[in-house]
Amino acid sequence: MPTAVAGETPLTLYVDKREIVTLMTLGQAPEALAIGYLRNQRLLQSIEEIAAVQVDWETDSVVVTTRKAGSGETRARARAMTDRMKKRTVTTGCGQGTVFGDLMEEIDKIKLRDDVRLSEATLYALMEQVRHHETIYKSAGAVHGCVLATNEDGASRILSFVEDVGRHNAVDAIAGQMWLEDIDGSDKIFYTPGRLTSEMVIKAAQMSIPFLLSRSGLTQMGHAIAQKIGITMLGRA
Repeated sequence: MPTAVAGETPLTLYVDKREIVTLMTLGQAPEALAIGYLRNQRLLQSIEEIAAVQVDWETDSVVVTTRKAGSGETRARARAMTDRMKKRTVTTGCGQGTVFGDLMEEIDKIKLRDDVRLSEATLYALMEQVRHHETIYKSAGAVHGCVLATNEDGASRILSFVEDVGRHNAVDAIAGQMWLEDIDGSDKIFYTPGRLTSEMVIKAAQMSIPFLLSRSGLTQMGHAIAQKIGITMLGRA
């Protein structure tokens, strides 16, 4: 009997002809994945820095071209990227994810809204939508599906759903979609099926998202960072 199998493809990311990383991906949203990776690694500071994104599946590559505002600015951006990439942290992400730069260096600069709340009814509404959502996981397994959702009065709508072979890729793709569609994360909910580690909490914070949910557990460092920056984090959801 035929069995569905999840795809997995290498996608090498280049920025201005410079090779950054090769991501193993399902390939659902390669442009958003590339942009979100650069965002969450803090290698670019805003979507305005990007001039073009080109995906070529014949060479399994995605090329991000940045805006050349001036030779001095271009050199400064290249130096900043080089400095950040000198330090790498191998994280607990699927497939041993890598974070460039100091994992904690910008945490104190992140300010989240403190005037938003998540009701029990909204939580249940979101989990019910996630449960019924059609997924690759249901047919093939071997993938993680992450969700960005609204936080309404007793209700929730899925704004973005991305599956990938690694949950960190799914998170990055949603981060890229948020930049592309100019979505404000300051009152949103993020759901992941994977464990809530320090990396996941930091990425949520960088996306300005105050509510982080998972059907899995959480780590001590993830919990400590969430407390420090004011993220409401729910494990075993």
